[in-house]
Amino acid sequence: MLDGAGALLVCAGAGMGVDSGLPDFRGPEGFWRAYPPYRALGLSFEELADPVHFADDPALAWGFYGHRLSLYRATTPHAGFAVLRRWADRVPTRVFTSNVDGQFQKAGFDAESVAEVHGSTHHLQCLAGCGEPVWPADDVDVEIDPATMRAVGPLPACGGCGGLARPNILMFGDWSWDPSFARPRLTAHAAWTREHRGHLVVVEIGAGNAIPTVRRQAELASAATGALIRINVREPAVRHGRGVGLALPAADALRALELGRERQ
Repeated sequence: MLDGAGALLVCAGAGMGVDSGLPDFRGPEGFWRAYPPYRALGLSFEELADPVHFADDPALAWGFYGHRLSLYRATTPHAGFAVLRRWADRVPTRVFTSNVDGQFQKAGFDAESVAEVHGSTHHLQCLAGCGEPVWPADDVDVEIDPATMRAVGPLPACGGCGGLARPNILMFGDWSWDPSFARPRLTAHAAWTREHRGHLVVVEIGAGNAIPTVRRQAELASAATGALIRINVREPAVRHGRGVGLALPAADALRALELGRERQ
């Protein structure tokens, strides 16, 4: 499939980041292993990833998202990203991802080729929706008490109205997300996929069934060719019967695929 690809679409879910050391939020236990203070509070990932906390308890909300922002900045993309970059040098390539960590851009992918369907932690928006355009979080550094995972000190503010800022990501039950920054790349992604539909190979990585946005995109994009490579440790089955499922971690699978191509 890869050798015959005229274009490559990478569809990535949360499992893509695990080999880089990013925490696995699969189920409450996985989340609480990564963030023990939230076990004591009885708060799950879904409950914390709710925009209501920015209004009701901003120190709690920014403790969680400020830590994630720092974690993503400090994380080095695993070797599988470099494999994908080498493939991208050979054929036209785009990325569709539900991840908000910015790891593809950090690995060297052109930001304009990365469609982030849930937004990005590396950008902010006004909580009040004052009309200020989405802006980069480059100068944001939230101090956090590691014992309580609450933010201490000044919180990020909107440059327009001076009110509280929030990450520009789509949270659970979020009716206030501003998609204006993500929309141009999502629109370009849809047009590019239509253009290359007849000779497209899709590599789907770490995308599960719990929130199937990435899986559905991968299946839809590969429908015309049947060229789907699904990499998923727990859920590798290709339900429509067209494609290949690999029950491997992301980095191992991508390195093995590259090695196999080199040996041919």
